[in-house]
Amino acid sequence: MATVSGSEKGTRSRRKRMTGKQRREQLLDIGRELFAERGFDATSVEEIAARAGVSKPVVYEHFGGKEGVYAVVVDREMQILLSMVGDSLAADTPRGKIENAALALLRYVEECSQGFRILARDSHAASGTGSFASLISDIATQVEHILAEEFSSRGYDPKLAPMYAQSLVGMVALTGQWWLEVRKPKREVVAAHLVNLAWNGLSNLEPKPRLDHVQHKRGDA
Repeated sequence: MATVSGSEKGTRSRRKRMTGKQRREQLLDIGRELFAERGFDATSVEEIAARAGVSKPVVYEHFGGKEGVYAVVVDREMQILLSMVGDSLAADTPRGKIENAALALLRYVEECSQGFRILARDSHAASGTGSFASLISDIATQVEHILAEEFSSRGYDPKLAPMYAQSLVGMVALTGQWWLEVRKPKREVVAAHLVNLAWNGLSNLEPKPRLDHVQHKRGDA
């Protein structure tokens, strides 16, 4: 009668079949890696299955195809980022809220770099959750009421707050894309400079700004 060695038992134990939930999470993790590396179009079901050590039908069974994997990955990343930014707006002062929001977005870039690469590449139509621009717009919506209150207290038109919110969030997001590649200076330093530009710019807003250069050119014509 053949005996089973300890090493063989260990191998069988390590190959213990995953539960459906575990397999789903594994496929999502692998999909996130591939989408971050190559993008949606360059990633195939074959690659996802091969990295997971399963056959293609397993991927189809859980998600219906790579579109399903991608949709879940993008939705999760959007929720993580929106939650981080939303939680950051609990500070007592307007400047504190802007500082925290800038730090939160940069923390997401640093700690969830794969997710940010996927989102910043601009979400594919398969995600069903919109584009990177729509995500920025969602974050800006959380910021604009802060600016509206500040504008009202300073005598500026609060109706312009949405435009300024888009500008501020877009500035941080684009800087985040650049910082993702260089990783210098440190996160806190980058956030401090962004807030310096944003806050001091907001502190000296002109109630009715105009383009002086364009005005002069018209006057010379």
